[in-house]
Amino acid sequence: MSMTDRLDQPRELGLRLRPSYDREAFGRLSERIARFLGTARFLVYMTGFVAVWILWNIFAPAGWRFDPYPFIFLTLMLSLQASYAAPLILLAQNRQDDRDRIQNEHDRRAAERNQADVEYLTREIAALRIALGEVATRDYIRSELQHLQEELRDDYDAAFRAGGTR
Repeated sequence: MSMTDRLDQPRELGLRLRPSYDREAFGRLSERIARFLGTARFLVYMTGFVAVWILWNIFAPAGWRFDPYPFIFLTLMLSLQASYAAPLILLAQNRQDDRDRIQNEHDRRAAERNQADVEYLTREIAALRIALGEVATRDYIRSELQHLQEELRDDYDAAFRAGGTR
């Protein structure tokens, strides 16, 4: 943070050699322009503009023509447009790269948290499985009771045959 950005410090008065501007506003504007330059609408507009320019300078009365046949002024205008478009597109790409880098960092942190949560839950499930392995299940108790019931029936039948009375 530079001294000019601090609110608790007085502003320095004096002549500035560099103009100051809002980087964020300029960046947003460059992104809007770059987004427009990458559309079919822009291509149609530019094609129409160039076609009108050329047709005007070929078919208009001689006194109204401002850029005769080699269309040097048109070439200059298109070069000027390209010289501004390329840096604006690069600026927009750099801003997008910065946003992507920040988003990737957030995604990486979220993935690490999710991985830690999954590992924790996996350990908990394993502990529950081990604990459930020591707990008698309904089917196990049922089979043991049936087994005991059969043993009691066998003992009762053996006692009945040995004593002869019920």
